[in-house]
Amino acid sequence: MTNSKPANKPTDPAAREFAAQAARLLADLKCEEVIALDLLGRSPVAEVIIIATGTSDRQMRSVISDVAELGAELDFPLIRKSEDERATWIVADFGSVVVHVFEPNTRAFYDLELLWGDSERIDFERSQPATP
Repeated sequence: MTNSKPANKPTDPAAREFAAQAARLLADLKCEEVIALDLLGRSPVAEVIIIATGTSDRQMRSVISDVAELGAELDFPLIRKSEDERATWIVADFGSVVVHVFEPNTRAFYDLELLWGDSERIDFERSQPATP
């Protein structure tokens, strides 16, 4: 028995919107190479995965905290958060949306883009640049 969604069931629009806003927030907070991937029918764990590169352990912890605040506002509370000893990889689980923030070398080592890279990318870019 599999837990993955049937291929004909669309990803929850609210999850997609939260993912787009979370990815935009990560980019606004100076994370690099931010991508959001729709895992429709591919993962029994999440509908959307967000991958980003942080600039320091402090910045990575801070942006995860900010995404958790956004999740609470949008009815996607943080279920659990995990990080390795040196904070080179932080994972935040919001149920149907999972956020991974890596330091550059750890991101290259695990290469989640290779694993999920053929998934549909979720557009999160603004039509206008953010105002300072």
